[in-house]
Amino acid sequence: MHIEAIREYCLQKKGVSEELPFDEHTLVYKVKGKIFLIAALESKPLVISLKCEPEKAIQLREQYPSIQAGYHLNKKHWNSITLNGSLNSPQLEKWIDDSYNLVVQKLPKKTQQELFRDE
Repeated sequence: MHIEAIREYCLQKKGVSEELPFDEHTLVYKVKGKIFLIAALESKPLVISLKCEPEKAIQLREQYPSIQAGYHLNKKHWNSITLNGSLNSPQLEKWIDDSYNLVVQKLPKKTQQELFRDE
């Protein structure tokens, strides 16, 4: 999966914004102001970081060599994934969904209701 596909996939989700809050090489996707995906644009191959349930994060790191503890992030809750072709798009999309959903679940109930009001 390349950055353009990740971008399209993230931006189709409700309440998502795309920002460069840290520098011009670190792309961030947020839902209602909370980060759920970070992309290190200068990394070759591309590296993305996703929020993850702590137990699942450990399982994924043990199962996939391209997944490491979140780089410069809370290693309990974040995984950094090197997109070197070893993972397929459906896997990555599921993990992006999981990260998005984890962040949405932590939003105030009123914000969650506003987010999904039109469904």
